[in-house]
Amino acid sequence: MRILLVNPNSTVSMTEKAAKAARRVARPGTEIVAATVAGNPPSIQGYHDIAMCLPGLLDEIARHPDADAVVIACFDDTGIDAARAQVEVPVIGIGEAAFHAASMLSCRFSVVTTLRRSVPGIEANLARYGLAVRCGRVRSTEIPVLELERGDPATSGRIADEIGRAMDEDGAEAVVLGCAGMTDLMEALSARFGMPVIDGVTCAVAFAEALVATGARTSKIGGYAPPAHAGAAAQAARSGE
Repeated sequence: MRILLVNPNSTVSMTEKAAKAARRVARPGTEIVAATVAGNPPSIQGYHDIAMCLPGLLDEIARHPDADAVVIACFDDTGIDAARAQVEVPVIGIGEAAFHAASMLSCRFSVVTTLRRSVPGIEANLARYGLAVRCGRVRSTEIPVLELERGDPATSGRIADEIGRAMDEDGAEAVVLGCAGMTDLMEALSARFGMPVIDGVTCAVAFAEALVATGARTSKIGGYAPPAHAGAAAQAARSGE
C-alpha cells in the first residue's frame, strides 16, 4: 500500500516531521511517500493562504497516480473537496481525521491551534463535519506555525498551558492538536495530562489504511464527480493523436 502524505505548504522540515510520525504508525508494508508543494506559502495561516495553496496542491497530487490513498497534512483540510473530486482513491484530511478520533475517544473535546485567524475556519469545518456539538472550544495559542519548527521548550509549554485551560474551562476529555507542526508533541502531552491528546497525521494514516484495506473508493456520484473539463481534455487529447 502506498500513501501519499502531501504538505500543502513549502516548509520541508514540517513535511519531514509529519512523515516521521506517519511512518511510526503505518502498518508493515505501507509506504509513506511524503511530498512538499514547492512554491506555495511557507505556512498556512487562514483563508488567504489556503486559497494560494490550492493549485499547487492539486498539481502535486496529480503527480502521484500510483498512490492508494492521499493524506493532506494541513489541519485546515486544505483542498479536501477538490482533491476528492480529482482522484478516486480515499483522500483524508488530518483535521477531519483528528475530530472523528476525538469523538470516538471522548464525550467532549477541545482543539488547541496556532493563531486566532485560523479559528473561524476550524470552527466551520467542525460544523460541516457534524462535530461542533462535541467540541468545547477551538483555542488559539498565538504561536505562528513556523515557530513550531524551532523546537523551543517555551512553545510547547504554551501549548500545554492551553490544554490545561481546556480541561478546566471547557470540560475537555480529549484535546486535538490543531496543526501538523504539533505532531511530535502528542505522546508527551498525552502522558502529562492523562488523557488523549490527538494528532491528526497519525489518525489520518490509520484511517487511510483502513479504507484502502476495505477496497473503498471515493464516490463519483454527485459532489465528488470528476471535473467536467477533465473529460473534455482527455477527449481533446485523443482527437489529436
